[in-house]
Amino acid sequence: MLAWERARATRVELTFLGPVAMRRLNRRATGRRSLTDVIAFALPQPDGTILGDVYLCPRAAERWVKNGGGGGGGGGRVAEEMVRLAVHGTLHVLGYDHPDGPGRTRSAMWRKQEQYVGRLLARAR
Repeated sequence: MLAWERARATRVELTFLGPVAMRRLNRRATGRRSLTDVIAFALPQPDGTILGDVYLCPRAAERWVKNGGGGGGGGGRVAEEMVRLAVHGTLHVLGYDHPDGPGRTRSAMWRKQEQYVGRLLARAR
C-alpha cells in the first residue's frame, strides 16, 4: 500500500491491543473514554521520512462486524475489517482525513481506503 501511495520514505508499524489498553490509549490520545477500533499517529522526521504507529483493536473489529458493520462488505468478516482498519490508519499516517458523520463514507479518503482494501484482499486470495 505504501508503494501504491509512492510513500517510500514512510514506515508504518501495526500494534494490536486488547480492549482495556485501547480504551486507555484512546483516553490519553483523544480524551474519549470509549473503545475504538483504530488510532494512528504520524511522526514526521527532520529528513522528510514519516514514522507511523497504527494501533488496532481486534475485539472492537469483532464487535463491529457482529453488530452488522464491516465497512462496505455487507456485514463483512473480521479479517476483512482488520485489513480495512490497517489501511484506514495508514492513510491517516499519510495525511489523509475524512469528515465525521454521514459524509465519512462518501469522502475521497474512504473511496481510496476501499480501493486498497479490495486490492489487498484480491492479492490474499
